[in-house]
Amino acid sequence: MSTFRDLTAEMDSVIFETMTDDVTINGLPVKGMFSAPWLQPQIGRLNTGIIEPQVVVRDSDVLGVEKGDPVVANGDTYEIVNIEPDGSGVTGLILRPLA
Repeated sequence: MSTFRDLTAEMDSVIFETMTDDVTINGLPVKGMFSAPWLQPQIGRLNTGIIEPQVVVRDSDVLGVEKGDPVVANGDTYEIVNIEPDGSGVTGLILRPLA
């Protein structure tokens, strides 16, 4: 019998292979879900309330990542200002655009 954690990991694998963006963290390629407020992310017809750019990645892809590290997404460079693991195997990286 599969545990909830096993089922979630299997679901995450499918999601990360089909619904993610290519980003780099510290120059290393990673699959992540990038969103930015100026892109007006929505769920259905509801605005998500996101107020800063962020990328959601697997926990295993952010081992050793620290605040201030560079992230490149959609051709733009950002720095990590906060790291927010959610306890389900994914971590949100809160970003700030670099000029």
